[in-house]
Amino acid sequence: MKLQRKNRLRALSLGAVAVSGALALTACGSDETGTTSGGNGSETTAAGSNIDCGDAKGQLLADGSSAQKNAIDAWVKAFTAQCSGVQINYKGGGSGAGVTAFTQGQVAFAGSDSALKPEEVTASKQVCDGGQGIDLPMVGGPIAVGYNVPGVDNLVLDAPTLAKIFDSKITNWNDEAIAKLNPDAKLPDLKIQAFHRSDESGTTDNFTKYLIATTPENWKYSGGKAWQAKGGQSASGSSGVAQQVKQTKGAISYMELSYAKDGIDAASIDTGASAPVEATVANATKAIADAKVVGTGKDLALKLNYATKAEGAYPITLVTYEIVCDKGNKADTLPATKAFLTYIASEEGQKILTENDYAPMPEDIITKVRTTIEGLS
Repeated sequence: MKLQRKNRLRALSLGAVAVSGALALTACGSDETGTTSGGNGSETTAAGSNIDCGDAKGQLLADGSSAQKNAIDAWVKAFTAQCSGVQINYKGGGSGAGVTAFTQGQVAFAGSDSALKPEEVTASKQVCDGGQGIDLPMVGGPIAVGYNVPGVDNLVLDAPTLAKIFDSKITNWNDEAIAKLNPDAKLPDLKIQAFHRSDESGTTDNFTKYLIATTPENWKYSGGKAWQAKGGQSASGSSGVAQQVKQTKGAISYMELSYAKDGIDAASIDTGASAPVEATVANATKAIADAKVVGTGKDLALKLNYATKAEGAYPITLVTYEIVCDKGNKADTLPATKAFLTYIASEEGQKILTENDYAPMPEDIITKVRTTIEGLS
């Protein structure tokens, strides 16, 4: 884990042109900033890179999943360093905000950690001229259970214990259930401070889907992007809950792995396999490889197996989708949207995920994504 966290700090240097700046934009109370870059246009493939700028130019506005924001930031830096005629501003205000912005025609694409619901697909037809919104799985990764418990470095938790912690049924770190999973740990007599997302979040949706699939007797809520359990404390965005865990002794929350750093440890999960599973990129990829494409037509929505007991498969995993129109995208943003999506789905773009604690899509899935992007109109 420590080695992976060092990898997050690796600088990306894919071109000589610097990113021109970043706009400090917020959404739904999130403290995450938008990323923007730009300059003069380029209509050729950049030297020393597989990025094909084509006739991409202008500004792309996007919003959505804060879980993927660190990946988007890295992609934008690399892409706009080569395709300097494009500015990309990704707010990262949460999956709910992104889908809403997309169905209202406010953004060129959205990021969501949950696939579009039927009613959202229907709403998208109002802005997709002759088409509809589709889900393109692009970013994978473990949802880390980040915690701040002094003296405890290798915490193990399981689904029933997690459910009881986040439903305010287990309230102290030396609780018998936690002690049983951690016989060698010196658990302090310390109150648990459980944080959840205040904004509508695909990370919340995936985290609660895991609890529903694995311990329905302990998690009686229906799930979804909005947090439903009573009690606990809240913060906006992945960076918001991460900051609360970092600064609060006894805190615990769920967040995409790249946010579990700088004083935040990530718990291993007892899935029933031979050993507890760490929240790592490789272990998340093992879980995503077991996913099934359940979308129809050009939609590539996936069904994850949250109850997997496969050796080394980390079960609390999310996939972030980039949401676009299959046809009927706005003509002024389509070239830049296709160029950017083509890049992030490329081998080069997917490699950046691994360097930033995200899981690339399995080859059979990303191949379908690439084909679908080519046909966007």
